[in-house]
Amino acid sequence: MHELGITQNIVAIALEHSQGAKVRRITLEIGKLAAILPDAIQFCFDICAQGTDLADAQLEILEIPGLARCRHCGEDVPLDQPFGVCRCGSCDLEVIQGQELNIKQLELETVCV
Repeated sequence: MHELGITQNIVAIALEHSQGAKVRRITLEIGKLAAILPDAIQFCFDICAQGTDLADAQLEILEIPGLARCRHCGEDVPLDQPFGVCRCGSCDLEVIQGQELNIKQLELETVCV
């Protein structure tokens, strides 16, 4: 389960960028073709965040659909897996979306004095 290592890195990056502030929400973008299970990331996040400034943070995961462009005819081809066939019959596809793993947003709790 490589999601545990990925989640540990996500938590480390979020903690570094929060600079000691309590984190309320983290928004991730995970591509459908990234070979990462969002449910496993959620499960691992709850464990990895324990005892940190992320302990009560909400994890929001946005799944990015797979998309490729046919190198033969230029048509965009939706993908559910890292390979496919264009309507023109070509298998020569360039993946243009769906392999992402990004921390899109980090929402911090601010204290007004």
